[in-house]
Amino acid sequence: MNSVLIVDDDVKLGTMLRKYLERHEIQLEMRHNGELGLEAAGTGDFDLVLLDVMLPDIDGFEVLKRLRVFRDPFIMLLTARGDAADRIRGLELGADDYLPKPFDPGELLARIRAILRRSVQRSSTSPGKDADRRISLGGLVLDLVSHTASYNCAPLELTDIELSLLEAFIQSPGVALSREELVLRLFGRPFHPLNRNLDMHVCRLRKKLNSALLQSDPIKTVRSSGYLFHAANL
Repeated sequence: MNSVLIVDDDVKLGTMLRKYLERHEIQLEMRHNGELGLEAAGTGDFDLVLLDVMLPDIDGFEVLKRLRVFRDPFIMLLTARGDAADRIRGLELGADDYLPKPFDPGELLARIRAILRRSVQRSSTSPGKDADRRISLGGLVLDLVSHTASYNCAPLELTDIELSLLEAFIQSPGVALSREELVLRLFGRPFHPLNRNLDMHVCRLRKKLNSALLQSDPIKTVRSSGYLFHAANL
């Protein structure tokens, strides 16, 4: 049974979700403020952390920042604030996904399952069997076993989503990848034109690559389609 931690001061919501997710073989533990959430995440072994942005002590953004210092769990933000700026901030701090409140429990379950599939794929990779599983393009190297990336031997600090994006781009240089196929590959769900989650992750990856490569943007936006990775000068 998968284990998920929810950090949210809405006790009624947590209780409802615990009963719902248990029917789908997901065990949910609850903490109702940021400090208790940090303590639980630091000592427990959770497959995913559901993190509310608006907490009574320290807010979810601060919890997210602290978590990323000493642990690297999958994190989904839950937020009642629909501002794009809040969503962008959360993704820039390292959140893997976000879901605005109120939400349908079925959608939450689908997103949890998509993240857990990525978790299984990451942990099931065998170092003995796949120690040479590296893909490269110019100075960019992506190690699929250790889940790390580098440029000219300098490490790139990328989240799991950014690593998956970079893998897709390196495997298809010069090919326009549609938003539909990228969303399905990264999140395991159909693309919705009003959901800008993918674009925010691309924006974060673009900034990090631009900083490391010290050149013109290698990720080109293809109007009304998706993105293309321009491999020249790598």
